[in-house]
Formats: sequence, C-alpha cells, structure tokens
Amino acid sequence: MGALVLRVLLGIIFLSHGVAKFQGGIGNIAGWFESIGIPGSMAYVVATIELVGGIALILGLGTRIVSAILAIILLIATFKVKLAVGFLGNGQMAGYELDLALIGMAVYLLFNGSHKLAIDSFFKKGQSTAL
Repeated sequence: MGALVLRVLLGIIFLSHGVAKFQGGIGNIAGWFESIGIPGSMAYVVATIELVGGIALILGLGTRIVSAILAIILLIATFKVKLAVGFLGNGQMAGYELDLALIGMAVYLLFNGSHKLAIDSFFKKGQSTAL
C-alpha cells in the first residue's frame, strides 16, 4: 500500500509541475533554460515528460521506467541549479531538499515498482491482478 501512495503522490507532483510549465508560458521556461546553459527546446521535453509521466504514475503505467526518467531529470536539476543555492535555499529560490525527497520516491519506485491499482498489473502474464 505504501508504494501506491508514493506512486500516486509522485505522479500528482509531476503532473502539476508539467501543467504549470505549460500554463505559465513554456516559452519563459525555455528562455530560463537557455540562461542556465540548457537548450531551450529541453523545456518542452521536460514539461512533456513531467505531464505524461505524472499521468502514467497515477495510472500505474510503466512505473519503473517513468520513475527512472524522472529521477534523472531531478538529478540534473539538482546538480545544474539547486546545489548552488544550498539544501534549504537562499530566500529567493528553494533548495534541493524537496528534490532529494522526490528522488528518493522515484528510486524506491524504480527498484520496487507499484502494482496495486496499477494498469501494469493487467499486463503481467501468469499473475493475478493486484486490485
């Protein structure tokens, strides 16, 4: 049951972040990416992965793969941006404490999966569904 909670919460968080990037003006995010040395087109890729990946996690579709991809994005964000502002941030930007918690959730799901109330459970041959 704990993995279900982690999976759904991580999915909601990433879905929300993906939606926020598109609603807030993805062009602005692309410009910010360029200002920190990342190609602006990656903003579209990251936002799409967050949006689609969040939905996939909520539904329990490709949990391990999606979690691995999200953990990689979080690690890049942590080292490229957040590490410089410190663990708790600097007053203008949040630190990397939340990123570490999200990485921990994603890594847990990468190694353990989450089959309860998951679409993936319908594709397991020879196993009963975990509903």
